[in-house]
Amino acid sequence: MSAAISFLFFFCLFLVFYTYIGYGIILWIAVKVKERFMPPKKPELLEILPEVTLFISAYNEAKVIDAKMENCLLIDYPEDKLKIYWVTDGSSDKTNEVLAGYPDVTVLFQPERRGKTAAINRGMKSVTTPVVVFTDANTMINKGAVKEIVRAFTDPRTGCVAGEKRIAVKEKDTASSGGEGAYWRYESALKELDSRLYSAVGAAGELFAIRTALFEEMPEDTLLDDFILSLRIAKKGYRIAYCKNAYAMESASLNMKEEEKRKVRIVAGGIQAVRRLLPLLNIFRYGWLSFQYISHRVLRWTITPVALFLLIPLNIALLLMCATPIWLYQLFVAGQIVFYLLALLGWYLAHRSIQSKLLFIPYYFLFMNLNVFKGMVYLKNFKGNAAWEKAERQY
Repeated sequence: MSAAISFLFFFCLFLVFYTYIGYGIILWIAVKVKERFMPPKKPELLEILPEVTLFISAYNEAKVIDAKMENCLLIDYPEDKLKIYWVTDGSSDKTNEVLAGYPDVTVLFQPERRGKTAAINRGMKSVTTPVVVFTDANTMINKGAVKEIVRAFTDPRTGCVAGEKRIAVKEKDTASSGGEGAYWRYESALKELDSRLYSAVGAAGELFAIRTALFEEMPEDTLLDDFILSLRIAKKGYRIAYCKNAYAMESASLNMKEEEKRKVRIVAGGIQAVRRLLPLLNIFRYGWLSFQYISHRVLRWTITPVALFLLIPLNIALLLMCATPIWLYQLFVAGQIVFYLLALLGWYLAHRSIQSKLLFIPYYFLFMNLNVFKGMVYLKNFKGNAAWEKAERQY
């Protein structure tokens, strides 16, 4: 009996380690080996830039439109080749009134709100440029972002380009900004390595681009439109390039309650995406893409959180059974207790501004994994309405 429990304990431990640390190590080694024999080529400089559509889906974003438009107008790209589209379906504030002050902007509006995916499906019917860049109303992109993204498309194998998401952190952070900022720095490093090995695994809606010809309408109940859209393109044999020189700056969630809204919805969307992208689990057909997809995404949204929270009860069971070597299980349980105590301290300080961002990491890690279970419940009760409540941000 103890042997079976011991096996399960070490399997869970391996799963947690592999998902959050081991995969990154393997990825780093694989990239170094690959680039030793196949040095990466720099994207070509384009003499003639293609026309690009900057596509912004917005719902009741009147308070950020002027700042977003100022940001858009500062983009370093020929004015006659950059079209700006706003899809504002269902907006009931002054969003459309504010946008009316920008005559060079195309505004697509309908009174009915059916969610972001439906807005993208509808808006894409009007896009005529070969490249479309998606960005959110509340994120600011760097001046050279569009040129950097367009350069990445000089590789014919590239069907999608993922920009980098950055969280604006302060000298003294709350748990939401400190934890989210640390998480996205780690995510960005993994995405870059994924891209260098074969393909990034999905794109974040704050900033990404696709070849317009590769767009396919998505079911309107899709929760993670950016992820589904980008992975569908990868499924066709194209790669998702990661472009760290094109980035979107976004404020962190106002607090952990607002961050929880976001995380639960994202996890629900991730599990929904795993169901809808089942063929990508076939590593014999999709090779490296499947390996990266399973390691970087699928495990996080499915069995790894279960394994994480099984570790403590399994560890205690082994101690009660006096499994050998007993000192090893004592060491493991002591390490887990320390980790959970640090997370508890992070929870206590969640609504306070302090300088030590490290205290937020254990709390945010557990917070993310707990929200996987809440995401499962959310998806189980999901009635197909993809219009979701926005998380309030720090401004």
